[in-house]
Amino acid sequence: MTGTNKQLAGQRIILTGATGGIGAELSQLLYEQGCQIGLVGRSQEKLEVLSKRLINCANCSLIAADISTSDGRQKIIDEMEKNFGGYDMLINTAGIMDFTSFLDQTDERIEAVLKTNIIAPMQLCKKVLPSMLKQGRGHIVNIGSTFGSIGFAWFTSYSSSKFALRGFSQALRRELAETPIKISYIAPRAVKTSLNSCAVYNMAKEIKMNMDEPDKVAKEIIQAIIKESKEKYIGFPESLFVRINAIFPAIVDMATRSQNLIAKKYIG
Repeated sequence: MTGTNKQLAGQRIILTGATGGIGAELSQLLYEQGCQIGLVGRSQEKLEVLSKRLINCANCSLIAADISTSDGRQKIIDEMEKNFGGYDMLINTAGIMDFTSFLDQTDERIEAVLKTNIIAPMQLCKKVLPSMLKQGRGHIVNIGSTFGSIGFAWFTSYSSSKFALRGFSQALRRELAETPIKISYIAPRAVKTSLNSCAVYNMAKEIKMNMDEPDKVAKEIIQAIIKESKEKYIGFPESLFVRINAIFPAIVDMATRSQNLIAKKYIG
């Protein structure tokens, strides 16, 4: 991206999952746009590595916090108030994923996926909304996935969590329709990040799954934020499959059967 967008310059932004593949690229782009960013991640060490990449972190706050805990979410709010006097935007990118048989996934891991991918973002949204409503402006951006519109075999809990995030974003947007608060749901297709295991990459190669670089996805997300898109699906033909699956899911059932059998070879 080139040039500074006046819509983003000076915006006080909470960015969860800041040290992840998409999060790190977003951090760089938002920093270049002159935003004041609360970089949220679980690892202080990884946050410090990210801050060095940004060179001058005068407009950044490193917030080591676990968003899945009440204390972690409160820490985010407290740090943003202390360092920037509040917040104008929340971008939820934090997430975890398993590539496995649903029957082999432990109860604890299923709970962890749902807690990180949907419950924590919902509760963090609830945390920031009162201040946004009081100041008369705010933008919540939830980063979903095409897996949140098309249920993929062997990614059952992850797909479920992203379906829920999409539904939450849609419902909250309608609930807040008469307020100045904007709600965006942005869904990339598969992205080349550390979220994927070696097994996922090997499987993706054999079935010829499209996977985007995180910097490309981050640029698309920034453009969607600037346009205040209500829903944005990144990547073709996946964005078309989303529409087909919504109307004719049986067609997608048939179209994915052979891929599902191939993918099964790679699950742990």
